Amino acid sequence: MDYYSGYINKLIEQLSRLPGIGTKTAQRLAFHIMSMPKEQAAQLASSIMEAKEHVRYCKCCQTLTDSELCPICRDAKRNQKQIMVVEHTQDLAAYEKTGRYEGVYHVLHGAISPMLGIGPDDIRLKELMQRLQGDVEEVIVATNSSLEGETTAMYISKLIKPTGIRVTRIASGVPVGGDLENIDEVTLLRALEGRTEL
Repeated sequence: MDYYSGYINKLIEQLSRLPGIGTKTAQRLAFHIMSMPKEQAAQLASSIMEAKEHVRYCKCCQTLTDSELCPICRDAKRNQKQIMVVEHTQDLAAYEKTGRYEGVYHVLHGAISPMLGIGPDDIRLKELMQRLQGDVEEVIVATNSSLEGETTAMYISKLIKPTGIRVTRIASGVPVGGDLENIDEVTLLRALEGRTEL
């Protein structure tokens, strides 16, 4: 039995499709949106549409940005010879919060997972290999400590080793099964400083 009108049900259904949002949270969000002034709701809707329209992948590192190159790739002070490979843009943001990493990034937008049908061609590995044609001294593999993250790390290592570029893996200060975006800055920093050769 439906408790709410069609429009409210539709809004709850759409909100519940977002990751980490269950039915109860979707209901709370829907009713919060309904209680917002019309202008504020319009701004929210407009922000979503503008982001969808203007945000794209950075031409270099593949993170999400609204210009051709993201601010990190444009920063001449960053060490372009050191590339940290992460699974998602949120992981990049987590390392940036430490304020200590001075290299650049490469965002894969996923990890290899044969069980989910995600292979090497389904993530941004080809773009990483193209970047390695330039002057790169080290690739730091900072994928999550999950089975998929470890599989991806080993695959990247096997791809890069023949090029002679140093490949390191972040230390295990990051708990197994933990997502980088949820880990505090001190643990991330220790993991970065304690990285090992792959």
